[in-house]
Amino acid sequence: MLQQTQVATVIPFYRRFLRAFPTLQALADAPLERVLELWSGLGYYRRARNLHAAARLVARDFGGRFPADYLKARSLPGIGDYSARAILSNAYQQPFAVMDGNVARVVSRLKAIHGNINQPKFRAAVQQELGQILSRRRPGEFNQAMMELGQTVCLPRAPRCPECPCQKWCEGFRRKTPEAFPAPRPRRATEFHFLATALIPHGGKVALVRGLDGGLLTDLWNFPAAFGSTRPEALHRLQEKLSELIRGPVVFGAPVAEIPHTITHRSIRVEVYHVEARGGLSRKSVRWFSFQKLHRSAVSQLARKISAQLGGKF
Repeated sequence: MLQQTQVATVIPFYRRFLRAFPTLQALADAPLERVLELWSGLGYYRRARNLHAAARLVARDFGGRFPADYLKARSLPGIGDYSARAILSNAYQQPFAVMDGNVARVVSRLKAIHGNINQPKFRAAVQQELGQILSRRRPGEFNQAMMELGQTVCLPRAPRCPECPCQKWCEGFRRKTPEAFPAPRPRRATEFHFLATALIPHGGKVALVRGLDGGLLTDLWNFPAAFGSTRPEALHRLQEKLSELIRGPVVFGAPVAEIPHTITHRSIRVEVYHVEARGGLSRKSVRWFSFQKLHRSAVSQLARKISAQLGGKF
């Protein structure tokens, strides 16, 4: 949950998740729909799918116990090099050094290593230094201490050098330029999109479909929608999509809401249209949700936004 997500955001999700799935077996036995429902709002839903799949494999192939072998750990969905190192060092005290953004910043300042974390040469240099200073007796505590140091003291801006226990060994501090290390990572350019969205009410419920558009949010329920580089293009693509879902005439009303939304590097202007489906909808592709229960379902954060803004009007 902490991958790409801040601690303060994660805590309530984490607690709710553990109440629902107190054991690995409980998670393995749960349907994916329930897992996604409890994850809804955290984003990056591939994490939830991988976690669920990994729990099932651990329950089936490893007797319900996370494997203590690096290669076996890496064989699980969603477990890359970083996760395997973190789990094995903390759970089994195996001598693996763990590098995240906070740790990389601490080490780059200690050793005045130039570059940014997106560069393989920089990462290799940091990993080499980490391997040399790693505590073999208590690798888990060492990794946690380095992460904590980066998160609370060795900050990206205005580092709290007077409080740092590593100050006397820090080359960045000695040079009086700690903020020069590491270099800022290049930011991905923001993409701007229009999204036309259909609000199709009937009998106190609304029609939702799996996925958003363009391969996004494929496991979550969303209001039918289509992207476009312009407002007319998005609306035209939505009309084409609805022609496949709806039997008979489709009547578009004026936009009933305009909502800003962000998905990773995409800045999206969402326009919600009231749509009347006079010929009925395909039962295979559509599910009807009541506005009152929408927040308890495996729906996207955007669907929640739309529901919160319009739920009392339809």
